Amino acid sequence: MTALPHAGRTAGNPIPVGTIRVGRLRKRAEFLGVAASGKKAAAPGVIVQTRRVDAAVPHLDAVADLWLGITCSRKVGNAVKRNRARRRLREAARVVLPRVAASGQDYVLIGRVETLTRPYAALISDLEGALRRLGVAQTGESR
Repeated sequence: MTALPHAGRTAGNPIPVGTIRVGRLRKRAEFLGVAASGKKAAAPGVIVQTRRVDAAVPHLDAVADLWLGITCSRKVGNAVKRNRARRRLREAARVVLPRVAASGQDYVLIGRVETLTRPYAALISDLEGALRRLGVAQTGESR
């Protein structure tokens, strides 16, 4: 039996994305905690929610620079469409977060129906714009 490259990764280990370490939000309580913070920005292709991580927010592994959760409701479509929307958002986050997002934050990306059909460049622009409106975007030089 051959071990897969990701076989050693545990639930709390961060997923390397670019030059920053991104942890995954997995539990419903973590998603609800970010939603309760009240900071969100909507764009045609994505809704972004965020909260500042502090000592009151326990995470499995404190070595991540930021934490990311991606979700899509049934409004997006059936399971195949929701998974496609999540994959598109995951790739957009892989490109955008290392150069734009501030560390020490929890981020939740919520897929919309338009996430499926929106051109990829527009989806990237939507995510960057939402982060700027939330005030958590940094310039590329600071990374």
